[in-house]
Amino acid sequence: MIKNGKLFLPPSKDGSDFKELFKQLAAAGAGRPLGSDGFPAGPWTPELLAEAISQIDSNRIGVDLRTVQLWFQENEKGISTANIRWLARIFGCDDPMATSEWQMELSAAQSRLAAKRRDLKNAGSSVGVPDPLRTTIVDGEMKSPPDSARDTDTKRPRRRFGLATRSEALFSRGSPLNLPASVFAGAAALGFLSYITGIHNASYGRPDGVVKQVGFLWAPNWTFVFMVLLPLFCAFVIELLGFWKHEARLKLAALADRMQSDEAWERNVEASSYTYWAVFLICLLFAGLFQWIEVCLIPLVNGGGNYAMDWGKLALVHPEVISVPEAVLFTGIAYLYMCLCFYIFFVGLILLYTVVYDLWRVGKATKHQPDADYQHEFDEVGLRVMRGIFRCTVLGVLIAICMKVQSSYLTSSGENVAAWLVSDISSAFYGRNNVRDGTGYRMPTHFSSLLIVISTCVVFLFASVRLGVGSRFRVLLRKMAAVVSLLVAGYLLIGALAGFSILLGVGVLFATYGLFDPGFGQWRATELGNHQRVS
Repeated sequence: MIKNGKLFLPPSKDGSDFKELFKQLAAAGAGRPLGSDGFPAGPWTPELLAEAISQIDSNRIGVDLRTVQLWFQENEKGISTANIRWLARIFGCDDPMATSEWQMELSAAQSRLAAKRRDLKNAGSSVGVPDPLRTTIVDGEMKSPPDSARDTDTKRPRRRFGLATRSEALFSRGSPLNLPASVFAGAAALGFLSYITGIHNASYGRPDGVVKQVGFLWAPNWTFVFMVLLPLFCAFVIELLGFWKHEARLKLAALADRMQSDEAWERNVEASSYTYWAVFLICLLFAGLFQWIEVCLIPLVNGGGNYAMDWGKLALVHPEVISVPEAVLFTGIAYLYMCLCFYIFFVGLILLYTVVYDLWRVGKATKHQPDADYQHEFDEVGLRVMRGIFRCTVLGVLIAICMKVQSSYLTSSGENVAAWLVSDISSAFYGRNNVRDGTGYRMPTHFSSLLIVISTCVVFLFASVRLGVGSRFRVLLRKMAAVVSLLVAGYLLIGALAGFSILLGVGVLFATYGLFDPGFGQWRATELGNHQRVS
């Protein structure tokens, strides 16, 4: 039967409880608009039904996708009175009379479900079995009988939030703009503080007569990294994580009927809890506190130190610009901000690893899936995930490049970073060697940048092996690997030989193009094997 251009099924009134009734209606696609050919559009999925309910004009709050997923699952959970109203609107095809009939039928079905649970409770109590159903469960929350009579909307049960869950929430909760904007705002605040203290643009004359620019705003590892590269990295991770959790995972789960709930994803995140704690402690204690004490605090308090002069130690040579207490305070704030930002960076890498691992598990569980459409859908998801990971890999290596360039520049004879790179390019043609002046400074940034490169490339390699081997987009994967290899080679050669800037510049150009077009020329067409599908 057709009502308002939608498939309408009248209430069967066969005594089914809510779970049985809902399962039949969802499979039939009751309330879904007819297709262009005039036939039913197919069964409901959790995301389609949640979207349809949320689009009802009088429904200002909408409905949580998790709540709708609970209706589809074989569990103990029912439905609230408020949601019965919206579900009746869907099954009634926006017809007032039909909606009223379905509202009565759904209410009766929910009552039958509650009665069935009470019978199970009484049967369990009579044999002395502990009763797990002392409360009525509605829309995913356990309620006492007086509360269930009110039958109001409920939220998910409270879960224990550990470091892993809270860290993942930074990327998956709230607006996608929150985290990138916070990172950018912190860098902007440090820039303003450096301007106020006078170290934003400062020169230092070395004993050998070389005058170097050591201002805070001239350091790419503190400005370009935290104002451009890291916010972009966070944005790409947020986009990929949202695509996987709220679109791709649900789509593949609906097709394969495996791993449908968000609980599987949360278990994957919580399984890496020790990894999150290890990264947090390393970033906070070693990259932040201990490095600040060794590189900044001790040289500022005692003077000297075997480190190249930079903005953090400018108080030793220009006390008229910034005093030692001011320098200690400013560097402490800067290093605290830096270590928290790098914890966010490594959390992003862990989440990328988790997405790949989760996708691989879904594919492994459904590898015998005979449906060709499902396999094509899986390849499309894998391709999009690989593109997102490639972008994040490029940004990670670019962050390490900025760190090593600044560290190498401080030991060179260049007046500023830009002039030093240009001089290195010319030295390749004129036979000069202006890479460094031979001073034996310690450079801890070289080690930390190498850790970033290794960690980033490990995630990219893991994704390539899990998603790329045997797939139909191996040609694109080779292009991605070539760009990453070129970029890593440019990183390794920084300060090692004259003319390294040429290879580095070529790698940065290809990497920048890959950020805008990770498909390398295939914007709208995805080449999968010998077939081409226009998206």
